[in-house]
Amino acid sequence: MLSRLRRVSFGTQVLIGLVLGVVLGLVARSTGASADNPTWLSETLSIIGSSFVTLLRTIVPPLVFLAIVSSIANLRQVTNAARLAWQTLLWFAITALASVSIGMVVGWLVDPARGAGVTAADAAAPSSTGGWLDFLTGLIPANSLGIYAQEGDDGISLSFNVLQILILAIAVGVAVVKVGKEADPFLAFTRSALTVVQKVLWWVILLAPLATVGLLGNAIVSYGWETIGSLGRFTLAIYAGLLLVVGVLYPVLLRLHGLSVKQFFTGVWPAMQLGFVSRSSIGTLPVTQSVTERNLGVPRAYAAFAVPLGATTKMDGCAAVYPAVAAIFVAQFFGVDLGVTEYLLIAFVSVLGSAATAGVTGATVMLTLTLSTLGLPLEGVGLLLAVDPILDMGRTATNVTGQALVPTIVAKREGILDQDVYDGDRRGLPWAQEQPEEPAPAGPAPSGSPA
Repeated sequence: MLSRLRRVSFGTQVLIGLVLGVVLGLVARSTGASADNPTWLSETLSIIGSSFVTLLRTIVPPLVFLAIVSSIANLRQVTNAARLAWQTLLWFAITALASVSIGMVVGWLVDPARGAGVTAADAAAPSSTGGWLDFLTGLIPANSLGIYAQEGDDGISLSFNVLQILILAIAVGVAVVKVGKEADPFLAFTRSALTVVQKVLWWVILLAPLATVGLLGNAIVSYGWETIGSLGRFTLAIYAGLLLVVGVLYPVLLRLHGLSVKQFFTGVWPAMQLGFVSRSSIGTLPVTQSVTERNLGVPRAYAAFAVPLGATTKMDGCAAVYPAVAAIFVAQFFGVDLGVTEYLLIAFVSVLGSAATAGVTGATVMLTLTLSTLGLPLEGVGLLLAVDPILDMGRTATNVTGQALVPTIVAKREGILDQDVYDGDRRGLPWAQEQPEEPAPAGPAPSGSPA
């Protein structure tokens, strides 16, 4: 039985997990399970899904640190390292501007506030808001590990700030380059440790089909789909915008650069599906980086820098489409007319705002930054909370797709993309194995061993 399961492609396993997740989630809801009233089935789904995301998040800090230190050291051999960094930021901005433009057009055409089943009583300001100073404070590491404590209802929990880990890794990587040969033992250890972490990551990823069952099933139990009814037009507008970005904008950019659309999406699919069910760009970061390197052919030295940077500052779903449509919704709900200046401000915030809120990530924080910049009531955020988890699935899938797209485009433009890897056969794996094992040469069996 186990041998038959191994012959099933990874993509098929994930699709089976998606179907099982929906079925088990609906079964759990039919037996009365909800977020406030868990049953043994819903609790099992929750544990399976959350445990997988926790494993991924555990790998993120060492993976980001080790990969960026190694990549900066490797960039010593790349003459256009500064150009790569500049091109990455430029294409982050270009795709963000195009995405927010799509969001504004969709919001203007769909009229998302019309017929909404929410009232002024649902309006409430969020507990945390975004500000432009958050970008500067988020750059300063609180400690040498980028880890901080957070007090909640269940006690004090530890978390990490990827942006701070990024800054620390860049500083150490630059120091390694400046020190020179004396840093070679440290660099050798870093590369060896990175290889070990990536092997552990591979073991975790093999659990993704099972995790998909838990994550999607738990999402259906916790949120259901009936909440869409009160904000149906708004939900439709968000997903229409996200689909236009992923299904039209990204393919157009790929074709303009002579890249196969099919190969890109089959390559990035593991990150897309995990982002959709996990709702965490940071949790999906190890997978996004791996598919970018090993499915899309982006050099490791460059991908190890671009993808973690994108995971903190490149969010076409959360920071472009969503705040654009949501701002239009809030303006319509409170009867505020938006002019050309306000639409330009929405575009400005979307291009730069994701970096400004990188230290306190989240679509809600990004939305508060947009609303405060436009002078719209922050209480409008409370109107949209009912459907936020459902929207977050599509937003995160869009985020991680864009985080893989930009390094691929830049690598192609700079002539460093491995086209053979990009056009290669996926072989049903989440990504191509880096070093396929060679079959043992045929020959006579050693004496004393069974033939």
